[in-house]
Amino acid sequence: MVSIDEVARLAGVSTATVSRALSGRGRVSDATRARVEAAADSLGYVVSAPASSLASGRTRNIGVLVPFLERWFFSTVLAGTSAELMRHGYDITLYSVTEDPELRRSVFDTLLRRQRVDGIIAVSIALGDAEIDRMLALDMPVIAIGGPDPRLRTLTVDDVAVARLATEHLLALGHRDIAHIGASPEFDLDFHIPTQRRQGFEQALERAGLEVRPALFEPADFTVEGGFRAAKQLLGRPGERPTAIFAASDEMAIGAILAARELGYRVPADVSIVGVDGHELGEFFRLTTVDQFPAAQGERAADAMLDALQGGTVERPVAPAVDRLPFELVVRGSTARPAADAAE
Repeated sequence: MVSIDEVARLAGVSTATVSRALSGRGRVSDATRARVEAAADSLGYVVSAPASSLASGRTRNIGVLVPFLERWFFSTVLAGTSAELMRHGYDITLYSVTEDPELRRSVFDTLLRRQRVDGIIAVSIALGDAEIDRMLALDMPVIAIGGPDPRLRTLTVDDVAVARLATEHLLALGHRDIAHIGASPEFDLDFHIPTQRRQGFEQALERAGLEVRPALFEPADFTVEGGFRAAKQLLGRPGERPTAIFAASDEMAIGAILAARELGYRVPADVSIVGVDGHELGEFFRLTTVDQFPAAQGERAADAMLDALQGGTVERPVAPAVDRLPFELVVRGSTARPAADAAE
């Protein structure tokens, strides 16, 4: 294994200079830094993480809290976060924060307090007051993605506005019998995103002077299978078949497309379908969606964390520090004017 002494000899500098040049801490001329980096690269030298941590007080490791590891949205946010942090020489440690009270308590009471991370990114997790207290007591930056919290810097999407945009697209096409696939209460957990998207859907209908019809709502579980089952229920009801469906996630929208096809309906000629997320399979299914750029959300959370770490202080906002995340309607081939209008 290559030592720091070998790098110093090849570069013609002291070991202290090598340490300053490779850590980025301390004053080193650009020419000397370039010579040290070239020597380290040629020898295949990598800074020892434990040694660097002892010298700097930093682990170069960020803890990321997620509620689900298997869901596409969370894995995509995580991929964006990980890629951005890796570009800056940071590792990540994943903590799966479930609804199991014992496991959840162990994350905040034990695992995070081992001081193995320099900061914490919480992805779409509603944190209790006691949990936030424990994290802030660690005196390290905490960045949240999801609903705003008055004590944390938060990156958030306006889910009510997202749903309004999706529904208004269908209304602009001329649809009036619009169904919504949302979530049942057990899936409406952190930050009540399904509830907010249902609110946006209903606001758009009311602004258009349309009645909100409970028969045109079907709960599901934010999976393709759940969307498939919900769409079959909506499209199979005699006398109240919708001409369009707004699904609260792209995965449920894809399930709705598959259900419509199985029932013999053409998309979009017989039924238009729109989702939310920006799923990677959206292009394949020609799905119209409101893209919330989940990978970019992860990158922005990583950038916010790096900014906080480079600043050297931990911000304690006295008012909610909220960064609004962008979203955009992407129109593809799953939405069109209603059949009766198109025939005119």
